[in-house]
Amino acid sequence: MTRHLITSAIPYINGIKHLGNLVGSQLPADLYARYQRGRGNEVMFLCATDEHGTPAELAAAKAGKPVAEYCAEMHEVQARIAEGFRLSFDHFGRSSSPQNQKLTQHFAGRLAEAGLIREVSEKQVFSNADGRFLPDRYIEGTCPNCGYDKARGDQCENCTKQLDPTDLIDPRSAISGSTDLEVRETKHLYLCQSKMKDQLEEWIDTREGWPILTTSIAKKWLNDGDGLQDRGITRDLDWGVPVKRGEEDWPGMEGKVFYVWFDAPIEYIAAAQEWVDAGKGTDWERWWRTDKGADDVRYTQFMGKDNVPFHTLSFPATILGSGEPWKLVDYVKSFNYLNYDGGQFSTSQGRGVFMDQALEILPADYWRWWLLSHAPESSDSEFTWENFQASVNKDLADVLGNFVSRVTKFCRSKFGEEVPTGGALGAREAQLIADIAAQVRAYEGHMDAIEVRKAAAALRAAWVLGNEYLQDAAPWSTFKENPEQAAAQIRLALNLIPLYAVLSAPFIPDASAALLEAMGVETDGWPADMETALSRLAPGHAFTVPETLFAKITDDQREDWATRFSGLRD
Repeated sequence: MTRHLITSAIPYINGIKHLGNLVGSQLPADLYARYQRGRGNEVMFLCATDEHGTPAELAAAKAGKPVAEYCAEMHEVQARIAEGFRLSFDHFGRSSSPQNQKLTQHFAGRLAEAGLIREVSEKQVFSNADGRFLPDRYIEGTCPNCGYDKARGDQCENCTKQLDPTDLIDPRSAISGSTDLEVRETKHLYLCQSKMKDQLEEWIDTREGWPILTTSIAKKWLNDGDGLQDRGITRDLDWGVPVKRGEEDWPGMEGKVFYVWFDAPIEYIAAAQEWVDAGKGTDWERWWRTDKGADDVRYTQFMGKDNVPFHTLSFPATILGSGEPWKLVDYVKSFNYLNYDGGQFSTSQGRGVFMDQALEILPADYWRWWLLSHAPESSDSEFTWENFQASVNKDLADVLGNFVSRVTKFCRSKFGEEVPTGGALGAREAQLIADIAAQVRAYEGHMDAIEVRKAAAALRAAWVLGNEYLQDAAPWSTFKENPEQAAAQIRLALNLIPLYAVLSAPFIPDASAALLEAMGVETDGWPADMETALSRLAPGHAFTVPETLFAKITDDQREDWATRFSGLRD
């Protein structure tokens, strides 16, 4: 049995995420975690909310709430939505936790002792009205490039031009609106990533089989221009992890906090500590410390491509630089972007489907299937309502749902609600068993390699085999001349249903559970031998005809949703 540590990029706290965020990290991570559990492996699946930094303060101010209260409320919202999508986290933590604060300060102290942190004097905008330095996003003004009057100090949202706060025309505080700003000198801490370039490059070269997307981004950041740059790890903010060297104060850093990019990845480790402190488990160190047993753990991270540099360079620099025996990632599964119907998702414009809205109109399995079977692995992908409708109706309703309905209803009408007795399997059935076995092995291979779209295609192909057999064997015709042969045919078809349920559980867990309940069985592990798996339901075994697994999406529904989420409404 292999032990799998799985982490998903932690979503930012400011608001509900859209479907692109979901498929870019959390959902495929859940798919892999469910699959590994199904194979009988021990899994630790961790995620959290990323709660520090400028956007959290701005969002809290907009909501008129203290930032700690706002973050606590939004964590509950995101946890509830994650549960709605059946994301099977072992723990869903918070980067603002006491555990993460202590661990972040610990790493900072270790890095300082190793000579990997230096102090830098910088020029930064200070707001006299607010009595504080303003990070880039706290400064608004007119873009010198396009004239947009709500450009931020780091980038113009309208024309996407990268900016410095001093580039803005008529700059003002995003907090108070005051224009009483001046440039002052401040001091910050920088992680000396440049000193670790050779060590990081050597480490990356030892990672086996990383996706091209992951490796290309890591190498680009490592080698382009002047190479790996030192990066600031502190900010002049009120909300965050206070700057300390372990448990000691850091002279000159009073009133400052660690930059969110530094403390957020450390939360992966802290979440395991939170898991223990919440009474969910014991001995978190066996997952994270190689001197405590984590050397036999396979660690896989899931994230969108924008997070790759931090997880392949900056976070490993923190771990390696500490000089302590922490577990480093073995495999980084990165994803491209999911676009929405010819454009991008937009919170401000109400364009696209967000996670809470998705669950309001359809059950989680519909979304899980489409998103995973269209995961943006090799390139960006696009959500359209036409494609969504076609995929749900054809794959879920017409292939899987139709097979289950035809088999169970026919059996009920001719043999009753129990597995029929009599008859023997012939050459056609032997071929089906062999074909199913081959398809299951292909499915396993794609899942082991975390090839999400290929795994979905292999699973669908297994469903199709059942339909093709049913159409070819035609037990409704056989029954007229040879009821016992029809009984054998339908017995085999009935046995396909719990097999499909087990195989499909990582993708569509609710439907899988409904099928197992209807067939009156409990999952007892992953199918190894197909002949055994397909004779599990013995003659006389009782079942019930399940309710419609998947209702088809109508044209009227599709058109209504396309209008509702277009961002064009008043």
